[in-house]
Amino acid sequence: MKELLKQRVMEKLNFSQEISDEHLKGVIQEEIMKISEEYPLLLSDKIRLNQEVFYALRRLDILQDLLEDDSVTEIMINGYKNIFIERQGKLHRYPGHFSDNEKLYQVIQQVASGANRMVNERNPIVDARLNDGSRVNIILPPISIDGATMTIRKFAKEPMTLAWLCEREAFSEEIAKFLKILVRARYNIFISGGTGSGKTTLLNGMSNCIPKDERIITIEDSAELKLNGIDNLVRLEMRNANAAGENQVDMKELIKAALRSRPDRIIVGEVRGEEALSMLNAMNTGHDGSISTGHANSCKDMLKRIETMVLMGVDMPVEAIRGQMASAIDVIIHLGRSFDGSRKLMEISEITGMAASQVALHPLFEMNEDDELTMRSELCDQKKLKEYGQYEAYQKLMESFKARDQPVEI
Repeated sequence: MKELLKQRVMEKLNFSQEISDEHLKGVIQEEIMKISEEYPLLLSDKIRLNQEVFYALRRLDILQDLLEDDSVTEIMINGYKNIFIERQGKLHRYPGHFSDNEKLYQVIQQVASGANRMVNERNPIVDARLNDGSRVNIILPPISIDGATMTIRKFAKEPMTLAWLCEREAFSEEIAKFLKILVRARYNIFISGGTGSGKTTLLNGMSNCIPKDERIITIEDSAELKLNGIDNLVRLEMRNANAAGENQVDMKELIKAALRSRPDRIIVGEVRGEEALSMLNAMNTGHDGSISTGHANSCKDMLKRIETMVLMGVDMPVEAIRGQMASAIDVIIHLGRSFDGSRKLMEISEITGMAASQVALHPLFEMNEDDELTMRSELCDQKKLKEYGQYEAYQKLMESFKARDQPVEI
């Protein structure tokens, strides 16, 4: 019935003129009334057909409902028959699907052209962004063996907060309070985790704890951060090379530009390569309170990853790199997925300097066998707590952790 209605509507449209949404909706409604004279339809069927055909002709077809559903954070299309969604940190199979491969390709081309990108067999991998800021990754055959894939990471309409993450049980209110203290005390922080572990979400939540009177520069490969209430905010975004391989602006260049722009803090969405050294230099040259993220399997593994990333750009003694890390980074926070698939904060460690030519890690919080984040020890270096007026709040929080019976408000 949907295809019949769609065909009749298209026959009625004059494509030589601009067609407004209102005009299209009117034509769809007229054709539904005519079809209902031939085929008895329930009111619910008419409403459903009206929406489905409008979405198919003017929006992103079956994906539109998912894009408008605020509880859905990620959409994964594996060929036209298989759609998966992430809702509240957990993956689910979506019962709907595209009518055929042709329709999926139409939607993919619609997304790519809307972002001024070209996707085809010669250029089968494309990153793009929807009008609402959602990130899109497209992979076409023959690279994608089982059909075209498209992954949409939705852009949050409201700024993420630590309280929002608490509500979704990523961590407790006490941990949220601890993270807020770290940010307010201007500790340099690295957030580690795998793909989809929630690094950017936590980065966003922690960034919204930054005092509103500071000058903040954010640097991202694709803009996702949404900081609320900071007037002196500069947002920088990488630019990919054009078809001729020119005019690229990479993360390393953006960090260098940011350092010349008198930031109080630099927030880097994700460090992936040789720009890691620039980020360490930023943290080491008076930009306390800077935060970044990276892919790793643990706090310890994050150190190895940073070391490797620095070596991608410069031939530098490993001992010197480790010395840079030990002096630049104060705390590493690791995120992962629990046994039920939900996102969790798994580990928090403090960097306390060098020991036997290695960066020394001091565990603060670790996940126990009951899947609960438990306190292991207090911060060794508490100078910043005193310097930035967070010492009393920290001591009160430590008492709460030890007692475990005093509620802590964020």
